[in-house]
Amino acid sequence: MSGTNGMIGSVVAPYLASQGHEVVRLVRCEPGPGEVRWEPDLGVIDAGGIEGFDGVVHVASKSWPMRWTRKAKSEIRENRLRCNTLLSEALAGCTAKPRVLVFASGMGIYPSSGDQVLTEDSPLGTDFLATLQRDGEAATAPASAAGIRVVPLRIPAVIGGVIIRQNVGRMGDGRQWSSWISRDELASIIQHALVTESVTGPVNPVSPNPVRNADYATTLSHVLGKRPGLPIPAFALRLMIGEMADAIILASRKMVPQKLLDTGYQFRFPSLQQALVHELEADSGSPAR
Repeated sequence: MSGTNGMIGSVVAPYLASQGHEVVRLVRCEPGPGEVRWEPDLGVIDAGGIEGFDGVVHVASKSWPMRWTRKAKSEIRENRLRCNTLLSEALAGCTAKPRVLVFASGMGIYPSSGDQVLTEDSPLGTDFLATLQRDGEAATAPASAAGIRVVPLRIPAVIGGVIIRQNVGRMGDGRQWSSWISRDELASIIQHALVTESVTGPVNPVSPNPVRNADYATTLSHVLGKRPGLPIPAFALRLMIGEMADAIILASRKMVPQKLLDTGYQFRFPSLQQALVHELEADSGSPAR
């Protein structure tokens, strides 16, 4: 598993271990017990060290700056393609190949679509974010060609960690649909993708209950026991973060987890309030209110 120290991986790794999996970590330093070295920036991976695993989870990612400059977008793209290509080619070259590769893609592969429902079969976008995610998924073709079951997770906004204690208000007019997933739910979904042979190809790892942005802000403030945060108008968001405002925050993506539902996945935290309460308690070790 890559990215075990990140926002997602730091929860997924111990969850998988609790479910009986032996988790071996891909690390960018001198490996210790239970670790395998890789250096994507140098195109280096311990080919012998990745032999014989049942499955691989790849959720490592480069941190994104607040604004997408031309240089930043180039670096984000190069990192995504380099990591996905290196890992998938190395797995394809294994003598004892894994049965499955589950890896992080993103909801930005879909265009902003108003009230339209987005399934895994919906048309893809054409902007920077969509191209990044689409090409990142395509970079794992060597693994698929080698007979490995490949599952790209088109991850939405992830609820978890200290960031959810920020009492955000409505963004723009607040009518845009916000697809979301609890961080602990995402760990369960990754487990489901690993062990369920019928799960193949892109998956929307999202709650079956998307909400409008204004409703998210209202529910969060209620769970925190505070007045709603101040709304931020669209023009202010565009001034603050530029292109990212329209691509992510103001975009409307009403995603549904069709493939998960079709393969029998049972959601642990299907409602936003359930998810927020759970994650706030998990972060603090005590009730949210």
